[in-house]
Amino acid sequence: MDEKSYYSRLLVAFLMVLCFGVIVLQYVCPTSDCQLLHLASLSSRLGSRAPGDRMNGAGAGDPYSSEDGALVRFVPRFNFTTNDLNRAVDFNIKGNDVIVFLHIQKTGGTTFGRHLVRNIQLERPCECHAGQKKCTCYRPGKRDTWLFSRFSTGWSCGLHADWTELTNCVPSFMGNRESQERRRTPRNYYYITILRDPVWRYLSEWRHVQRGATWKASKHMCDGHSPTLSELPSCYTGDDWSGCSLEEFMVCPYNLANNRQTRMLADLSLVGCYNLSVMSERQRWAMLLESAKRNLRNMAFFGLTEYQRKTQYLFEHTFRLSFIAPFTQLNGTRAASVEVESETQRRIRELNQWDVELYEYARDLFLQRFQYARQQERREARQRRLQERRKLHAKVKPWWGVTGKAVFKPTKEPPMTEQSPTFSEEKRVDAGQTLESETEGQVEDNWLEEDDSETILDYLENVEQWR
Repeated sequence: MDEKSYYSRLLVAFLMVLCFGVIVLQYVCPTSDCQLLHLASLSSRLGSRAPGDRMNGAGAGDPYSSEDGALVRFVPRFNFTTNDLNRAVDFNIKGNDVIVFLHIQKTGGTTFGRHLVRNIQLERPCECHAGQKKCTCYRPGKRDTWLFSRFSTGWSCGLHADWTELTNCVPSFMGNRESQERRRTPRNYYYITILRDPVWRYLSEWRHVQRGATWKASKHMCDGHSPTLSELPSCYTGDDWSGCSLEEFMVCPYNLANNRQTRMLADLSLVGCYNLSVMSERQRWAMLLESAKRNLRNMAFFGLTEYQRKTQYLFEHTFRLSFIAPFTQLNGTRAASVEVESETQRRIRELNQWDVELYEYARDLFLQRFQYARQQERREARQRRLQERRKLHAKVKPWWGVTGKAVFKPTKEPPMTEQSPTFSEEKRVDAGQTLESETEGQVEDNWLEEDDSETILDYLENVEQWR
């Protein structure tokens, strides 16, 4: 009987300790994301992967690592300012801001354009109906569009309008659609675009033209007028250029497919529009390239076809908008199915030498922006963790009776004499308060430095590495 009574008392004591522990846990950490469980989380992360795997692109949890297979190691070639890298904008969809999509042929712009009207989480989603190419993208509570693109406003400034056309056309077009009162309110226009590797973009355009595409509806407006037939001759005599071989496509000197991305992103008025007699060909393209780089750098956002997930991430980071479904990387395009000899690829790169240089510049800027945004995100996350630790520390200290004050033992002072200098009572109080604040800060700093593993992990996560 005594033995049963002993075990009963032991069980009651155990239950009381368990209940007491639950009460303490709820007092110290009332929320579900208790920081006291951080060690378990840390051990699971370190157990599932070695530190640095995520940055090296090998971590299964990183959605961006699959796109880095072609990268041996990303080494920045160009020096950009912080303003060039930090492109987060204060896009006000409820106000007057407008996103303008510059759609370059065969860069995956059609897919991206559909993402804009069908795949963004919005308070008032775009209204898209079956059988209709255009969607209605109104602001919340207004009959005014926030998006200028093929699938929202159509080709209102011409088929595949370039930078020169859009910057002259969009403000007047948007002004004609609104009342006289709203025209006085200034608008912010955020230009965006998508670029693609020049060789594969060129091959894709050739296959598209081979199937009968012409883009005859393009206006090519510059300085208020379209180019004459002598300024922009045609490469074919019939209705289209269907059935043309790759060789025929490449030898035409008037083919707008050559260096199309550079031309469409540059300000053509700087070189006399399509009048080729204004300056030499090399001088003309050098000016166009610098203009395209400058416009691309100052754009709110641009993406790369080869990096779909990074493109999605940077768009969401820039505009503070979220997509519903993730982007997918499709490599099975018609251009990818074309078997092209290395010599032919070399000739295509020579024909598109300005696009090649522009793409290398854009790729470098794109990856640096991605790296900068990820590091910024990690710094903010680390700051939030530090704030949570301070809150937890503030709860733990009174529970365990820790006051945070250090014991101050003054050194032995010589006896006071009439000649000895004395402190006023006010100075003594100020000195005591200063010492108290300093010692409290030291206690908190030491407490934050106890978790060496977390500090090391934070450092590793802040360093972006590339495979």
